[in-house]
Amino acid sequence: MSAYPPALAEIVAFFDSLPEDEKRENLIVYADQSAGCSPKEGQRFDLEDVRKDEECTDTVGVFLRVDPATRATHFRISLGPHVQTLTKAMTAILCKGLDAATPEQILDVPQDFVPKIVGGQLVRLRSQTVYYILTRMKSAAKVWMNRERAASAAI
Repeated sequence: MSAYPPALAEIVAFFDSLPEDEKRENLIVYADQSAGCSPKEGQRFDLEDVRKDEECTDTVGVFLRVDPATRATHFRISLGPHVQTLTKAMTAILCKGLDAATPEQILDVPQDFVPKIVGGQLVRLRSQTVYYILTRMKSAAKVWMNRERAASAAI
């Protein structure tokens, strides 16, 4: 699990040790925590990407702030009212698991942890849903890195 940031590795290990029914119960617990991942009033971000994609039931906003000194990332995610429970759960898991990771670490996170968290059956049933938030977070990190490179080249 060394390819995962430490907080994500801890979450993956926890879920990987659970039987399928307990995975689902814990996903519901995480889904209930997703509102805590929303941007707070007055917070400033380096990147904001709010849109409704075909593979999601509602609008999702990805907000990224990168600490200029440490390059630690901090994500906030806004979810529309019709977003599915599994997407809410993955939002809470990824916001917690990827907090303080660098943009490079986020891009390097393999997707192989998802079945360990949600279980094989849910991955098959909801294949697009389970990867959606991770894909959006990786895209935000990549855009931020491209902007950083462009700014460095302009100096």
